[in-house]
Amino acid sequence: VQLQASGGGLVQTGGSLRLSCVASGRTFSAYAIGWFRQAPGKEREFVAVANWSGDNTYYLDPAHGRFTVLRDNAKNTVYLQMSNLKPEDTAVYYCAAASHSSNILAGYEYWGQGTQVTVSS
Repeated sequence: VQLQASGGGLVQTGGSLRLSCVASGRTFSAYAIGWFRQAPGKEREFVAVANWSGDNTYYLDPAHGRFTVLRDNAKNTVYLQMSNLKPEDTAVYYCAAASHSSNILAGYEYWGQGTQVTVSS
């Protein structure tokens, strides 16, 4: 499956962004879709994941309550709605596909190219 992430940009502290991850290729609904982020000089870290149907989601603690993963299998798209953004959320955000929901990077088989999110103070 091929993944394309988009929707990043520059936003002020407290602002909102919605990232999109559009998939093509193999059966999209067979995969859990996770979001990861990588800040400059840091390792890539898990942010959130939605299972194949979107009715089971899991979040990294700092994202919990501010980020929401929404899934639309009819559009082969998973969204990461981010609100109340903070400067520490600045990173390149990646979406990835896995056979099962996971918060571990190695559990993901397919990766999108990443989209930059910058939160100014």
